[in-house]
Amino acid sequence: MATTEKDKKDAGKKDAGKKEKSGGSKKRQATQAAPPKEHTGVGQPAPEPRLRTYYAKTVRPNLAKQFGLKNVHEIPNLEKIVLNVGMSEAIKQPKVLDAVVEELGIITGQRPTKKKAKKSIANYGLRQGQEIGVAVTLRGARMWEFADRFITTAIPRIRDFRGLSTRAFDGRGNYSLGVKEQMIFPEINYDQVEQIHGMDITFVTTTNKDDQAFALLRELGMPFRGDDKPIVVNANPQA
Repeated sequence: MATTEKDKKDAGKKDAGKKEKSGGSKKRQATQAAPPKEHTGVGQPAPEPRLRTYYAKTVRPNLAKQFGLKNVHEIPNLEKIVLNVGMSEAIKQPKVLDAVVEELGIITGQRPTKKKAKKSIANYGLRQGQEIGVAVTLRGARMWEFADRFITTAIPRIRDFRGLSTRAFDGRGNYSLGVKEQMIFPEINYDQVEQIHGMDITFVTTTNKDDQAFALLRELGMPFRGDDKPIVVNANPQA
């Protein structure tokens, strides 16, 4: 039986369709078999925090010279940074703390913990053991990274900023300050914020002297109020 031109065309189309299908399947197999592309920093150690490097090379020698400290362990250093958020709304709406935990986690890169009330207060309807706040303690590399971002990025975004007060030292070398809103941190997306809240930030140092702690934070770049700076006496005037 003779084949017509129409039969030849139909056979050619079928062969082309089979080739396309086989070619497509081969491409899919090649794509699936290809290993995922790795980023350039894979297998390499995490880079040293910029502020910690600056402290080791610049701040520490300056403080040793300013206070006449010959022992390296006597030179003041940052020990930890504590962020604390108290939410009175959590008494009636406990789920409010979930958003605060998520936001603090984004800001610090570390999972915060919920804090419970130590005693009951009848006037506020607060019961002992009720979750009332959120806190996170930063140490090591996370502490230095947060301090760097807070000093260089977050503080300049504060409205009507005129410098940090120098009267917030506790007499034991620790400095605390209050932030009115979490929006100063660029990691927070304004459209996803459910409620604006403040927080307390405490810089805990290894020294128990306020003048040394002040000098440390000022050397790290904390913008204190210029006209209200305490006098820091040079303990080694011959240096």
